[in-house]
Amino acid sequence: MNVQGKSIVVTGGAKGIGKALCQRFAKEGARGIVVADIDGKLAAEVAGEIDGMAVAIDVSNETDMVRLVQHAIDRYGQIDLFCSNAGIMVPGGADASDADWARIMGVNVMAHIYAVRAVLPAMLARGEGYFLQTVSAAGLLSQIGSAPYSVTKHAAIGFAEWLSIMHGGSGIKVSALCPQGVRTDMLFRAKPEENFLLEGSVTPEHVAESVIQGLACEQFLILPHPEVSEYFRRKADDYDRWLRGMRRLQDRITSKKAEV
Repeated sequence: MNVQGKSIVVTGGAKGIGKALCQRFAKEGARGIVVADIDGKLAAEVAGEIDGMAVAIDVSNETDMVRLVQHAIDRYGQIDLFCSNAGIMVPGGADASDADWARIMGVNVMAHIYAVRAVLPAMLARGEGYFLQTVSAAGLLSQIGSAPYSVTKHAAIGFAEWLSIMHGGSGIKVSALCPQGVRTDMLFRAKPEENFLLEGSVTPEHVAESVIQGLACEQFLILPHPEVSEYFRRKADDYDRWLRGMRRLQDRITSKKAEV
């Protein structure tokens, strides 16, 4: 896909990766960009910079998602590319509260499902459309320190795979964006002793460039960190060895925390 002349929706578009995507799509000549975010004020600021449209939305609320899609169609006629980008981090393991599990499931998993429910029928009717779903390298590998994040990102990858398998033959394209460390608020909020992804992290603009290249090739996995492909291969080649390596990483982080 070449985004020039396309109508695009980006959730979580007010900052971080989402903002960088909106700005890059505008630079590439997109016909219309809808900046959707729970922070309506910030969304409006980004939309103002790129001559787009802002919509305040809670992506975990299906009614909000339907409203977003309708606004986009009313303004631009159709949605060519839907970027389901919003995501959150919740710390903890199995002991994380039910409320936290429900909240992260709503944003990191159900939001993708709500978007597809709202957008897919029109795409199927015209025989074309594209979904870009921001997941994480954690969906292919895992996430040290957060069971909710790891579980929901694995689920998001599973849904993206299913969507591509089920509807790829009907003109529906799907890409899963799986970066590792990206210099956004989510990365900088981590405690220093736990922030092992800071080294080797990339800018949101770097991720946006990877997206443009990935969309042009219409590839399923878009990996701003090429090393993730090698880690994923090693995991598949020898799962037990990979798990031992992840335990060693966990032990190093635990030791650093004890020293603080």
